[in-house]
Amino acid sequence: MTDTWLRGAYPVTPTDWPRDRLLAVAGAVLAAGPALLQYRAKPAPDPALADALKRLCDTHGVPLIINDDLELAARLGTGAHLGRDDADLAGARARLGPEAVIGVSVYDDLDRARRAEAAGASYVSFGRFFPSVTKPRATPARPDILGPARSQLSVPIAVIGGITAANASPLIARGADLLACVDGIFGAVDPGQAVRELNFLLSQT
Repeated sequence: MTDTWLRGAYPVTPTDWPRDRLLAVAGAVLAAGPALLQYRAKPAPDPALADALKRLCDTHGVPLIINDDLELAARLGTGAHLGRDDADLAGARARLGPEAVIGVSVYDDLDRARRAEAAGASYVSFGRFFPSVTKPRATPARPDILGPARSQLSVPIAVIGGITAANASPLIARGADLLACVDGIFGAVDPGQAVRELNFLLSQT
């Protein structure tokens, strides 16, 4: 069994938007009821913007996840998402505490996913599954990895990479719990509606 609350649309912020625009759209996205919101910023997050997003998330009852910056996550009391070159998962869990949501990118690697679960990950993220505006050079993942992943893992499974309501259904059918999107939500004509459509698809299984 997975954590049933950790299921739904998973918006990930674009890295190049002006602060005011990002906060305005994030408000609409959060009002639509995603499972999580991830603040992703390259080359480094803006602590003031992270704090503003945390306040917005608290208002809407949606956990905030900080990408890559464990110290900022610890200071704000948020969750964190770790990639291949980020902090050690065991160290992150010790730093953020037993209740923090900590996700791990596992790309197309089921062994990595099993190790992440054993080390205390809250969810694992496979991808990319489709051509991605955000990471066009990311290594592709095979949709058929999700069936074995679902049968072998008890933590929620996130999927990422070019995901929209138009192409998410096959991934959901194979076991996806969290639909992580940057452009698929923030680049949509109506970002809040994009969240609702993804949530609806997940509600049908």
